[in-house]
Amino acid sequence: MKTALREILNRGVVIPACPLALDPARRFDEGAQRRLIRYYSAAGAGGVAVGVHTTQFAIREPEHDLFEKVLTVAADELTCLDGGRAEPMLRVGGICGRTDQAVAEARLLGGLGYHAGLLGLGAMRDATEEELITHCRAVANEIPVFGFYLHAAVGGRVLPYSFWRRFVEIDRVVAIKIAAFNRYQTLDVVRALAESGREDIALYTGNDDNIVMDLLTPYRFRAGGRLVERRFAGGLLGHWAVWTSRAVELLRRCQDLVSSGDAVPVEMLRLANEVTDCNAVLFDAANEFRGCIPGVNEILKRQGLLRSPLCLDPGEVLSPGQSGEIDRICAAYPHLTDDAFVAAARF
Repeated sequence: MKTALREILNRGVVIPACPLALDPARRFDEGAQRRLIRYYSAAGAGGVAVGVHTTQFAIREPEHDLFEKVLTVAADELTCLDGGRAEPMLRVGGICGRTDQAVAEARLLGGLGYHAGLLGLGAMRDATEEELITHCRAVANEIPVFGFYLHAAVGGRVLPYSFWRRFVEIDRVVAIKIAAFNRYQTLDVVRALAESGREDIALYTGNDDNIVMDLLTPYRFRAGGRLVERRFAGGLLGHWAVWTSRAVELLRRCQDLVSSGDAVPVEMLRLANEVTDCNAVLFDAANEFRGCIPGVNEILKRQGLLRSPLCLDPGEVLSPGQSGEIDRICAAYPHLTDDAFVAAARF
């Protein structure tokens, strides 16, 4: 990864996990896909992640055959946008499957100009730690790697401290997204990084239940006879695929507060809970996350950014009562929505 891109990544930016745009007939909607990416750029996002969970893993299935198509469209739109930006948007592509598939996906991403691959390990549930590290090294030979601790409820697996301690020794690891939704497991990753001595790997929150607190909290460990402190630089989140301009404001606010050294005000603690309440509804935590992608798509449809909230799987829909809960959070937390921003802009 080029130095300038690494600097952007380490500084900390908003990286929305981009949804898949489908039309009302459940066909790929290229126009809406491009519109979404233009929205993320206009909202101030520093990158986009494509081919990840929110983009729907089913795009890889032969009956849909959309993986390369969606990645290509996104890369083309990002190239168009970069010409009018002060700095390029980071391009992160999702990688999954067993080693042969993961290496092929990494090679495709590299050929399309993506800067890093977000490496999911859900398909390696039965692999030993040694096999996991070998797998990660094989992918890193093709593209810089964005590590990914994915919550088990949405397809991940438990990854112990010992794995992460070895993972951060891989030269081409540039960042780690922690989306374990678990404080103990989050600590495992941050401690492994702190104890490795590496300062060139950025931490990004994907902990949807703890977004604001992750961005504000220092993690301090004793390593090599000295105290080492690490913090989350930014976030790569499906939650930030909606109301993105507000997410950019939130990240900046957290970064300014951290830089000031001031105590965290009660207002930020209250805001943290409001963001978590919104996420619980959007991601359908009450129903084991079954409506998480439809929840995100529903917001984008209501804003006019998507023509439909549909998923490739006809059975993947909002859970009973989820639409009403979306109405509730939109009314309760208007300061977290960006309907006015979207309505005023032309994407």
